[in-house]
Amino acid sequence: MCSSGFSSSSTAEEVTLGIHGHALTAIVTGTTHGIGIETARVLALRGVHVIMAVRNVVAAKSVKEAILKEIQTAKIDVMELDLSSMASVTKFASEFTSSGFPLNILINNAGITATPFSLSRDNIELQFATNHLGHFLLTHLLLDTMKKTASVSKREGRIVNVSSDGHQYTYPEGIRFDKINDESSFQLWHAYGQSKLANILHANELARRLKEERVDITANSLHPGAILTNIYKPEISGAVPTDLINMLGNYEMKSIQQGAATTCYVALHPQVKGISGEYFSDNNVAEASSLAKDTDLAKKLWDFSMKIID
Repeated sequence: MCSSGFSSSSTAEEVTLGIHGHALTAIVTGTTHGIGIETARVLALRGVHVIMAVRNVVAAKSVKEAILKEIQTAKIDVMELDLSSMASVTKFASEFTSSGFPLNILINNAGITATPFSLSRDNIELQFATNHLGHFLLTHLLLDTMKKTASVSKREGRIVNVSSDGHQYTYPEGIRFDKINDESSFQLWHAYGQSKLANILHANELARRLKEERVDITANSLHPGAILTNIYKPEISGAVPTDLINMLGNYEMKSIQQGAATTCYVALHPQVKGISGEYFSDNNVAEASSLAKDTDLAKKLWDFSMKIID
């Protein structure tokens, strides 16, 4: 596959230059910090109607105000969403559906990094619950709206899962189906890697199913880059393991503007039309781990996740 012409140093504004998103509506999760804010801002700059799906509505409203100050024409709505709670995800999806808004783009961006062991409200390990299951359920509940929108608008819908090259740092077996909640063998960075691997497997299996149904919606995943605001936050519990730093050390640290670029590229760029089930990094198709490309593991995770959300 040929190079996009963009690189690790390209910014979100650069990769979307000249793109008109005025007829598009996007949901972006986790838009109160870092690359989430920049993703929402740049989509709004390109004319996209952005729904900020957030846990902290007050913080999101100040982000919205800041964006509107800069881009007076921006169309932004704020809606409450706590991905660690299936009830909250269900409520959000139901409210969004009854709003009557179309949905062209779903960006599953929100995530938590290397949190100490705890269980979600639904009694599922918190990183797996927030980073994977919440987004899995959200996508599942919004898919009909996306299908209708793609059909009516005659425009390709796009689902974008923000993963991480940290997916390589999962447990040896990839996804520990029988030990998701096992505190005794829990390792916070491996649990993070597991949830990020799940993001890729989810996108890949979803892409396969959408192709099979001949639906005009793509599903891709990506690594935003090593960004100072996420992995290296001082409040993250437990020092970042040396081997993980070495793995991420192959990348130059990115600014927020560069960190949001691949998300915006995959969500909006015409070059990505028709591409589905791929993993992107630095605004180009990239290579994920062998576990991430395991189609049986992807199917197993799909069935496992469906059982939990049912």
